[in-house]
Parts: sequence; structure tokens; C-alpha cells
Amino acid sequence: MKRLLIIIIVAGLGWSAYWYAAMIGTRNGFEAWFEARRAEGWQAEYTDLAIRGFPNRVDATFERPALADPETGLAWSAPFFQIFALSYRPNHIIAAWPETQRLSTPLAHYDIASKEMRASLVTEAAPSLPLERMNLVAGAMAITTDDDAITTLDGMQAAVTRLPGAPSAYRFAVNADGLTPALPDRAGLRTGGALPRRLDALRADLEVEFDAAWDLSALSEARPQPRRIRLRLAEARWGQLELKLAGTLDVDRNGRPTGRLTVKAQNWRDILTLARDLGWIGPTWGTRLEQGLSLVAQLSGNPETLDIPLDFTADRVSLGPVPLGPAPVLRLR
Repeated sequence: MKRLLIIIIVAGLGWSAYWYAAMIGTRNGFEAWFEARRAEGWQAEYTDLAIRGFPNRVDATFERPALADPETGLAWSAPFFQIFALSYRPNHIIAAWPETQRLSTPLAHYDIASKEMRASLVTEAAPSLPLERMNLVAGAMAITTDDDAITTLDGMQAAVTRLPGAPSAYRFAVNADGLTPALPDRAGLRTGGALPRRLDALRADLEVEFDAAWDLSALSEARPQPRRIRLRLAEARWGQLELKLAGTLDVDRNGRPTGRLTVKAQNWRDILTLARDLGWIGPTWGTRLEQGLSLVAQLSGNPETLDIPLDFTADRVSLGPVPLGPAPVLRLR
């Protein structure tokens, strides 16, 4: 019995020392990361960092964190932010957001209210922590802009999974439930009456091959850049309006895409009307698009349905026979 007691005491002391070392390493790692961001010119601060969870967890709670990248103009702040990990499995972490947070972009500021926003992240057990998979879920959400326009969701799910045998290729899946956009007026459409308040479906499923794996260096150094995008399906359904996209794009080192996406649109004229009403396209472009696409739809035999290529070539993009202008630059900053 004495020997057993001694073994238990020694094991307990050893585990306590291990947890303490993990706690110190976690605190030093976070402090070093924030200090490195400040050295790059970021705003990177918090009012307090608490490490708890003895004996089997290492849980970090940041009070009033604030991050702002002057190069991209992106900023984020929240009352608190939490990261949880098992002390014997540090490459699997859980992140938890508060019910309120603020996201700022060069174009607008967004106040986000959410229920139970959580993320799970699993990395390889390697020093650079390459991403294996990540899942994010959130309950009811409300996103408010500076002009008090409110967009709500019943819930959201997102997942990222590294593809087998491809260290820098990932599959992304996103689904939004019960999205209710902030529309000032419900437009009367040719399809009959106003749009329903909520979208019936909004989802995307795609595979992206990057020029490097997503790991710690992606946060502290350069972001991996997309080189090939395979859009398996992106779909939006809103009442009798339906839009689907699928196809493959190759992206060069300058971020210019080449390839083709297939666009399928049901009641496409109403989709154009809605885009004009929301200010997504100007009236001149809307008229030009409608004229060009009307001819294509009539030739297909169904004037209310489009099945048409969206082509990216020679730094230009066109929708069927209608040129849209310069191709977007697909670069992560």
C-alpha cells in the first residue's frame, strides 16, 4: 500500500508539473503571437488573459480582445474569446465566441449577435500545426450594419477538411439556415407577389488547392493562395428564384482566374431586378445584361430559365455573349 501511495503521489506531482508547463507554454505562445502582430503594425490587444482547466484541460480566456490589420482594413473585437484544449491533446482545440462581437471592413461595420457560436479545429501533431479539419456552428444570428439594417439567420454550419493525399488542398462546405436578408422593400416580381422573407436554401460546396498548406505560418507570415478552385455546387433558392453555379477555375500567381463556371438561373429576370434594387448592379449594366440574356434564353426554348457559361479568360469575364468586364483578382491578404 505504501508503494502504491508513493506511485500515486509521484504521478500526481508529475502530472501537475506537466500541466503547469503546458499552461506556461500556452501563455507565452499567445503573448508572443500578439507581440509579433503589434510589431507588424497591427492593433493586437486584450485586457487580461486567464489560463485555467487543471488537471486535464488548458483553457484560455481573453478579456476584451481587439485585432485590426492596417493592410487589409479588417478589424474584430469582442467582450471575450475562449480557446479550450485537452492538456494531453493540444492539437485539438475548441473556440467559443460571446453573444456579441464587432467586425469591421473597409466598406462597413457589422455588429454580430449570435447564440452558441463554436468552432472545433484539429491539426497535425507537428510543430507548424498543419490544418486537418475545422467545423464551425452557430445558432440564431443577427447582423446589424451602421444604417441599422438587420440580416438574420436561424443557424449556420461551415466545415473545412484537408483532402486525402493532398497536403495543401481542402474541401469547404457552408450552409446557412433561414437567412432573412435586410431588404427595405419586398419587390413585386413577375413570378407573382413579393418574395418570402427567408431564403429556402443558401449553401456552397467547393474544393480549393492552395500553393501551401494552412498552418501557423499562414497567420504570422504569408497567406496560402488559391491555385485551383473546383466549385462542386453553390446554390441559392428564394421563393421561385433559383441560382446555381458549378465549375472549375485555375488561378495564376497574380490571382487571375481562367476557366468556366456554369450558371443555371430560374426566373432570372427577377434575379436581375432584385440585384438592381439592392444596388448590386447599376441600371445601365442591368439593362445590357437583360437584353443579352433574353436572346440566349429565347434560343434555349425557355425564356425564364438560363443555362449559360460564365467564362474567365484573358483577364476578362463574360456571361454567355455578354462581356462583364475585368476578371476579379483572387488573392488572400
